Amino acid sequence: MASNSHFLNVHRFGPEQPAQILAVHGLTGHGLRWRTLATEHLPGFSILAPDLLGHGRSSWEAPWTLESNVAVLAELLGTHTSRPVVVVGHSFGCAVALRLAVARPDLVASLVLLDPAVGLDGAWMANIADDMMASPFYLDRDEARNEKASGSWADVDAAELDAELDEHLIERPDGRCGWRISIPAMMSYWSELARDFVVPHKGIRTTLVRATRTSPPYVTEALVTALQEKLGPRFSLVDFDCDHMVAQAKPVDTAAVIRDRLEHA
Repeated sequence: MASNSHFLNVHRFGPEQPAQILAVHGLTGHGLRWRTLATEHLPGFSILAPDLLGHGRSSWEAPWTLESNVAVLAELLGTHTSRPVVVVGHSFGCAVALRLAVARPDLVASLVLLDPAVGLDGAWMANIADDMMASPFYLDRDEARNEKASGSWADVDAAELDAELDEHLIERPDGRCGWRISIPAMMSYWSELARDFVVPHKGIRTTLVRATRTSPPYVTEALVTALQEKLGPRFSLVDFDCDHMVAQAKPVDTAAVIRDRLEHA
């Protein structure tokens, strides 16, 4: 789909019917990361899982902002559903989901935030961006795999990690490998994560899943407190004993949280 020259590549799972779930991946990710969760653990639900702008097979054109992603996601939902949906975000995808809920509450029935990375320290984000800029590529597939397996994917099943590499790792003309992402877009998005977060209106039920092994943690006390104060009993905080890749590490538990939001939107 196109919006202001942006094209959004969208993966669809489940029955052919108006979408019930919008799944928004994290920074440097892609929509097919949701495939196992959707097909094996939520097979009866209609799910849209786009590649965000600058990611995967979607448009890599600027601008790369939270608002540009909100705009194309709102257009996507306007085309593929006739009712508000449960929006599931992971990491950076939670920042997008929160802004979508604030900008277009008519499209969002409830939120599931998986280890959200929002309102983060600017110096920390600058360091991450510097590291990516200095070394954005890998010598080969093994190096890319080892980096993930020793980091936030450490508790993810090996077959899931192999599927990630098959879909998302591409060979460059110089023989090195890199993720199917726009590096300039990623530089902009690291900055976007340092922006102040927003909180949806009190009618939108929200479940935040905090991954207790993420170190340093992405989920801030400021975010939790703001959601508790604004949403009251419509906010739930759940801790999962896993690292940052929540949906891949704990798909059964993640699916249960999403089903609960579908039933009690």
